[in-house]
Amino acid sequence: MTSEADGEWRGWREATEEALYGPSGFYRRPEGPAGHFRTSVHASPLFAVAVARLLCRVDAALGYPAELDLVDMAAGRGELVSGVLRALPPEVASRARGYAVERADRPDGLDDRVEWLPEPPEGITGLLFANEWLDNVPVDVAEVDAEGVPRRVLVRRDGTERLGEPVTGAEAEWLARWWPLPVEEGVRAEIGLPRDRAWAGAVAGVDRGFAVAVDYAHRAGARPLFGTLTGFKEGRETVPVPDGSCDITAHVALDACALPGTRLVTQRTALHALGITAGRPPLSLAATDPTAYVRALADAGEAAELTAPGGLGDFGWLLHPVRVPYGALGTLGPLGLPDA
Repeated sequence: MTSEADGEWRGWREATEEALYGPSGFYRRPEGPAGHFRTSVHASPLFAVAVARLLCRVDAALGYPAELDLVDMAAGRGELVSGVLRALPPEVASRARGYAVERADRPDGLDDRVEWLPEPPEGITGLLFANEWLDNVPVDVAEVDAEGVPRRVLVRRDGTERLGEPVTGAEAEWLARWWPLPVEEGVRAEIGLPRDRAWAGAVAGVDRGFAVAVDYAHRAGARPLFGTLTGFKEGRETVPVPDGSCDITAHVALDACALPGTRLVTQRTALHALGITAGRPPLSLAATDPTAYVRALADAGEAAELTAPGGLGDFGWLLHPVRVPYGALGTLGPLGLPDA
């Protein structure tokens, strides 16, 4: 039997906000995101090593400040920020301050060096890193009706949908610029304006350093015809139902989020520039140091997963310098990465 609350029609943005972040939302569950899906952070500790290397380059570009900030947006249970702090050389770790930004409560056993916050701190000097944050910033969905008009998609708690009012105002302007819809019934788009604003707000908190967003992404000219809204539960993709039982996510129009001075590259390109490659260790090492050979072989396999075309390697890295020149990052080049 459907309750009155279950039968309420709402836009996907409002419904997702409650389903993910409400009092009994998906992201407040004790098992955390890692209990349901695997990000680059969970795939290999090499990802934290790469972010630690990036933080060291930012540190050098800043002139080795007395305090170096690392802000982990959408920190889950603090896995990335903890891994980065462990991977830093002692001379950098002694000056580093870790911040985990997450709506859920602080987990037990988290590294004491990590401060747990519901919002990012202000005046950041260092690196703000947002791994798979923007894909969980809720957005509304638009669908073209039989007359060729983009309308907001309304949804009930059980996942049933219907079309609502036409998309107007700033959201219509965003669609026209970033995701123009053909006049074809059933074609869909996710209206990414809240993500653009969320990213601009996060970057505004950086006084000096870099802001990096890493996510599933698509670009203008290659947007999917029917959108990307989906759900994940217990390691499997599922129908998105906004009842708190599953993650609800959609790929990010990172090119729309990009601010002046930003560069967008693939994860494969970024990690290669940070020394994470899938090169097989020399066979001679197996004879001289079998343990090291096995360890290097395992690292190569994990690096291959992190950089794989068609998989994690295709993630977008949106890189934004704040009062720091790209060239100051040394071998990362003019952010030193070519456009993807």
